[in-house]
Amino acid sequence: MKKGLLVLTALVLIMALAACGGKKGGSGSKIVSILTPYLSSVTTNQMVESLKKLASDKGWKPNVVDTKGDMGQLASRMEDVISSKTDAIVLVSTDPNQLKSQIQKAKEKNIPVFGCDSGFIEGMAMNATSDNTAMSKMITGHLFKTMGNKGNLVVLTYRPHPGVLARTVTLDDMLKTSPGIKKVTEQQVEVPGPIESARKITENLLLSNKDEGSITAIWAGWDEAAIGAAQAIQAAGRKNIIVTGIDGNSQAVDMIKKDSPLVATVKQNFTGMTEIVVKQIDLVFQGKAVEGTELYAPASLITKENAQ
Repeated sequence: MKKGLLVLTALVLIMALAACGGKKGGSGSKIVSILTPYLSSVTTNQMVESLKKLASDKGWKPNVVDTKGDMGQLASRMEDVISSKTDAIVLVSTDPNQLKSQIQKAKEKNIPVFGCDSGFIEGMAMNATSDNTAMSKMITGHLFKTMGNKGNLVVLTYRPHPGVLARTVTLDDMLKTSPGIKKVTEQQVEVPGPIESARKITENLLLSNKDEGSITAIWAGWDEAAIGAAQAIQAAGRKNIIVTGIDGNSQAVDMIKKDSPLVATVKQNFTGMTEIVVKQIDLVFQGKAVEGTELYAPASLITKENAQ
């Protein structure tokens, strides 16, 4: 009798352990797949590292996928993580419109897809970013005022990125009401490698626009493009050409402090974005609704006056 009771107890224990082990999403067993094509970007890398840490702090297992600028490969890798039955997907600095079918597949498999400094489309749970329209208004207004609302403007952008696209569209709208400012050209910066790309683009523009005042300012959609442009201006010894960016990364802020052509940026709260995303993932894991489909982390204007 006693032996039979021991055997029964052992069987119950084995079954309980098997149930716990086989239950997907048990405590500490959640897998969060973090996907991006731009891990080489300073700010994207910052967000990915923060997401990894915050996920680990929650007891989840972060799985990072970087496709080095290849969107086709990103779509393929996203399908891989869906097939592997990940518990959640985070798209970092990625246009979700290029992953519509994969996002739909994830939804069909009940795998929530979150954005971190990406866009939001139907099928996703939510996206955390900065208010790109507000940031563009902030930096563009400051640039136009610094230009005295007149002069020749070069635009360096990367429209495939949803955030940079929103900033550039806002710039376009503001130019319509600023007749004293002429857009000389808009150039697409290459990604990956935006600093080098922007530097080469600016070098060529400076060679073809040698006259004083032919270029008054360069509006860059993000800091890495602004850094490359400012480096080219410095190397050419050109004066009276100013540059602005958006992101507030440390190299850009340092250049603002040192009286380089880069005079202002808008500091985004990238860590704040990741905190928002992780909070929303946690809510979904608990069976609760997200707090919003597009949530913003606050941003602030950085100039020489407050860069210190």
